[in-house]
Amino acid sequence: MSNITVWFIRCAMIYFLLAVLLGIMMSLTGPVFPYMQIHVHFNLLGWMSMMVFGVGYHILPRFSGKPLWNEPLSYWQLWLANAGLIGMAIGWWVSSRGMGNTALFAASIVEAASIFLFVLNMMKTIKAAPAPPKLAAK
Repeated sequence: MSNITVWFIRCAMIYFLLAVLLGIMMSLTGPVFPYMQIHVHFNLLGWMSMMVFGVGYHILPRFSGKPLWNEPLSYWQLWLANAGLIGMAIGWWVSSRGMGNTALFAASIVEAASIFLFVLNMMKTIKAAPAPPKLAAK
């Protein structure tokens, strides 16, 4: 596996563990704001999306038969995805203290940018795939 695949999968596992720990905490305290939102984001953007990114970076170039379109872009995406998600967790906490949603909004934009980079990299990678051979007509 490539380094980028390994790093995305490692991050996914860490967010999965954090989400489970928050879930256990909420089973004792109830779904308290902002922990519910952080729990949900760690599950969906942390565990699920990071795993999808990691598996996508491993599988899609192989399916296309071509190398990843832009490997440095994948590292930018890794950093932006993590910064965005951690920023969103902090943003939910800041918002719960009545200090506004600016941090949450900014982190959401960073997270969206990381997703855009993934989509761009994958679309360019699979676009480069050769067309399947046509079967001869009988």
